[in-house]
Amino acid sequence: MEEVISKEEFNELMKLEGKVKGMAPRNVAEFLLREKKEEGLKKLEDTMRKLGYPIKYKEIKIMDFYPLGLLATTYLVIRKLFNFDDKKFQEIGSFQAKYSFFLRIFSRYFFSYEKIAKKVPRMWRTYYTIGDLTVEFDEKERYAILRLDNFRCHPLHCQANIGYFSAVLQMVVGSKVTCKETRCVFRGDEHHEFLLKW
Repeated sequence: MEEVISKEEFNELMKLEGKVKGMAPRNVAEFLLREKKEEGLKKLEDTMRKLGYPIKYKEIKIMDFYPLGLLATTYLVIRKLFNFDDKKFQEIGSFQAKYSFFLRIFSRYFFSYEKIAKKVPRMWRTYYTIGDLTVEFDEKERYAILRLDNFRCHPLHCQANIGYFSAVLQMVVGSKVTCKETRCVFRGDEHHEFLLKW
């Protein structure tokens, strides 16, 4: 049977700096369950076991920290197993935002763009041990720029971020949001930058 990703790829991903709250990989697995049922989740877990990282995604503790490489590997294995395109990874990001208890509360109580801009860096660090996220709003022109410094995961995570940031801002502004990654470390930029319009 052909390997999904090589042991070398897996080892490189697991060397990524930083950790992520368990709710991220757990929510990705929940999305996979919705799309591909138990059979899909079993394929993911079988692949992780063959890579030497046996994990039961339903047993992940959502408030514990896990290696960022686990999230990156999960994304890559799903892409290879099920041929998910960028749009599907954006759907994963949107799904994660919609099922985050903290973000539902956050969007309900922080209607001031100024307050949101102040809270965003701390919110990011609730979920990741690395990376510095800042946001700048132009309420009149109806756009926001999110800048993510000191963070490197995987290009698929960028696509998930597009869906995630769009869904979060949509909860806040109450209208359709578009998002485009205008700068990316995987394209040679020094940081990630996302332009959101509503």
